[in-house]
Amino acid sequence: MAQLPDRRDVVRALLADRGDLLVIAGLGASAWDITAIGDHPRNLPLWGGMGGAAMMGLGLALAQPSQKVLVITGDGEMLMGLGAVATIAVQKPANLSVVVLDNEHYSETGGQETATKHGVDLAAMARGAGIVETRTLRGLEEVPALRDRVHAGGGPLFAVVKIAVGNLPLVLPPRDGAILQARFREAVLGPAAHHQL
Repeated sequence: MAQLPDRRDVVRALLADRGDLLVIAGLGASAWDITAIGDHPRNLPLWGGMGGAAMMGLGLALAQPSQKVLVITGDGEMLMGLGAVATIAVQKPANLSVVVLDNEHYSETGGQETATKHGVDLAAMARGAGIVETRTLRGLEEVPALRDRVHAGGGPLFAVVKIAVGNLPLVLPPRDGAILQARFREAVLGPAAHHQL
């Protein structure tokens, strides 16, 4: 079997030529990964609230239907927030893509195996919930086409990218949630955003 891709290489390929893409990153490694590629005001890395990334992405996609929203999260975080796939399927936001980086382990807490290691198929669960466009990728060469699909819209899209196990050096985003929220809000709504309620 071919070697699975490195998570950071996947994220780098996903965020290449990102334009105005809004990115929500799940708790832990996904947040470190988007920051390693380049801290950006249109990134909102989660420092807490495990299980909430997909729902935050849904809310953002519904509030900003003219902007493309990408959620990048891990298998452990997605397993905790599985109810999101049902709500996303019902709401059908055309501008939302969810990409799950699946190494089949809880890397942040010691490498315990997740349910995906034992046959749980997140893409099949999303499809069963009613998200029509789902896919599972196993090679880095497949990611540019996924990136193009994210930018094309017409979603929702739910993709699982199987990645290699292993911890990479931490590249931490700003730790102050108020700063992250304020700069993201300004990036989305413009400079006058801080005057709005």
